[in-house]
Amino acid sequence: MAGAIIENMSTKKLCIVGGILLIFQVIAFLVGGLIAPSPTTAVPYVSIKCVDVRKNHHKTKWLMPWGPNQCERIRDLDEAMSRQIEANDIVFAVHIPLPTKEMSPWFQFILVILQLDIAFKKNNEIKDNAEVTLDVSLAYRDDMFSEWKEMAHAIETRKLKCSFASPKTIEHEGRYYDCDVLPFMEIGTVAHKFYLLNIRLPVNERKLINVGIGEIKDVRLVGIHQNGGFTKVWFAMKTFLTPSIFIIMVWYWRRITMMTRAPVLLEKVIFALGISMTFINIPVEWFSIGFDWTWMLLFGDIRQGIFYAMLLSFWIIFCGEHMMDQNERNRLSGYWKQVGPIAVGAFCLFIFDMCERGVQLKNPFYSIWTTDVGTELAMAFIIVAGICLCLYFLFLCFMVFQVFRNISGKQSSLPAMSKARRLHYEGLIFRFKFLMLITLACAAMTIIFFIVSQVTEGHWKWGDFTIQVNSAFFTGIYGMWNLYVFALMFLYAPSHKNYGEDQSNGDLGVSSGEELQLTTTITHVDGPTEVYKLARKEAQE
Repeated sequence: MAGAIIENMSTKKLCIVGGILLIFQVIAFLVGGLIAPSPTTAVPYVSIKCVDVRKNHHKTKWLMPWGPNQCERIRDLDEAMSRQIEANDIVFAVHIPLPTKEMSPWFQFILVILQLDIAFKKNNEIKDNAEVTLDVSLAYRDDMFSEWKEMAHAIETRKLKCSFASPKTIEHEGRYYDCDVLPFMEIGTVAHKFYLLNIRLPVNERKLINVGIGEIKDVRLVGIHQNGGFTKVWFAMKTFLTPSIFIIMVWYWRRITMMTRAPVLLEKVIFALGISMTFINIPVEWFSIGFDWTWMLLFGDIRQGIFYAMLLSFWIIFCGEHMMDQNERNRLSGYWKQVGPIAVGAFCLFIFDMCERGVQLKNPFYSIWTTDVGTELAMAFIIVAGICLCLYFLFLCFMVFQVFRNISGKQSSLPAMSKARRLHYEGLIFRFKFLMLITLACAAMTIIFFIVSQVTEGHWKWGDFTIQVNSAFFTGIYGMWNLYVFALMFLYAPSHKNYGEDQSNGDLGVSSGEELQLTTTITHVDGPTEVYKLARKEAQE
């Protein structure tokens, strides 16, 4: 009987393969923890208050906060009042990056959040459901002497969510509100060296624009971008892993097609998982170093979503094909109830991403969270996706339990055979159960990764070494999924060994009558492994 490599490879060789994969897994964590810097850097910016006294503000004029052509500045709004400067003539200017620095394509993206310093004043309190209107312009240039070129312009509104801890009395005037940070801007590529933001807060009392928003003292921004050192490590990993997965995928499918039988569903799904892993591995990000491709963030989300949807579907089918109380096998349509929630969840997240980053391709200042309708829509998509994910995990745990219980039952009900033969099949079942536990461990590591990445942004000190926790998890989890897919395609590829007449009977001490009984019981069912055939036989009975 010919089976898969996981069943026909000797225990010694299998341990060697497992040890090599474990070494690569440790290396993946160490690369992120010891070599790569933190994935992102947050840079605070304080806007400079510039005065624009032109009568026509619609004409393009970029106000620089510093440098040889810096704008006319004021210290604070009290100076503006003393000089009778109107609010519409004040421009909050921010230059990205800070002086003597420059941006790089290796930074990959720029995410900017907004923090308003609003002072309490008895005759100018923040009203309920107050909204601030921002007239924002973004420009870029690649040297310190050329003219600024407009990149984007928009008039956006942001809802203020502020609280005031002290009693609202005259004695507490001048104290600051505690306001939530606001989403401001996101750019999917960093193709230029210098960026300039001009922010206006236009006031129109007749239209109630920027009325009842308190006394804004300062506009602060925090710019977040990916670290160039982490980007280089990430690109290097993708460049190394892409040919590795592609080669094992071609080798796997070549072995499948060399068989006399047609591929079964499980083999097709493993191949599809390899394709999705290769798709997410292809280092197209290298092109972002030389091209202004603002859609790279959206494209990355889509690739990641396809892989996770394929991975979750694979787990369902992998368990289902090994369940002995299921009558319909080798048919994708038999899994529509299980795969359906995965597809719905993936589609909801895709729609949410298109509503956010899809629109940002045209307007980087757009955010779906700025309006009540947008917030409710976004929350609805996330809740639906979360419910589908919970249903999936509950069903997956049930299926794993069923697989373990049924295979254990089959193990005790195997036909009477020699001790050597029985031990052979017990070893095969043990290997299958071990692979299932590795699968659950990979899922657990992924969940831990998401929790840690949300909870901590720090690092650990270990002697003279600094371990970047988030970088280690990013590279480690990414390496883990590649090694997992690699192991699946390698171990479930058809083996060139045959445990048939001479080798099987000679090595395992099986009589001809016992071998005939075993063959009649198991081998008339096509499948990648003998455990698969055992499970499917009972389903047919």
